[in-house]
Amino acid sequence: DYKLTYYTPDYETKDTDILAAFRVTPQPGVPPEEAGAAVAAESSTGTWTTVWTDGLTSLDRYKGRCYDIEPVAGEENQYIAYVAYPLYLFEEGSVTNMVTSIVGNVFG
Repeated sequence: DYKLTYYTPDYETKDTDILAAFRVTPQPGVPPEEAGAAVAAESSTGTWTTVWTDGLTSLDRYKGRCYDIEPVAGEENQYIAYVAYPLYLFEEGSVTNMVTSIVGNVFG
């Protein structure tokens, strides 16, 4: 359940966060908060399975956070999920790393 870890509506974004907005369409029966949290997870530190490296890093330090989700006006079951990523999640000076991490994991 990604919502418990990656949906953080009380999170206040920092000047050092990379902010992104994703348009999401949750599957039937999936709350929009869970869909937004899944985007934050899969584009940062989350994965669909448990891996042995999970205990080696601080999840709170590196995870993406879905901090807000809003319905798209006039569109049924469409939402904008706002995600904040800590800057140190990405390789310094590498726009390619940042784009592929955020966009590639969600759309690819």
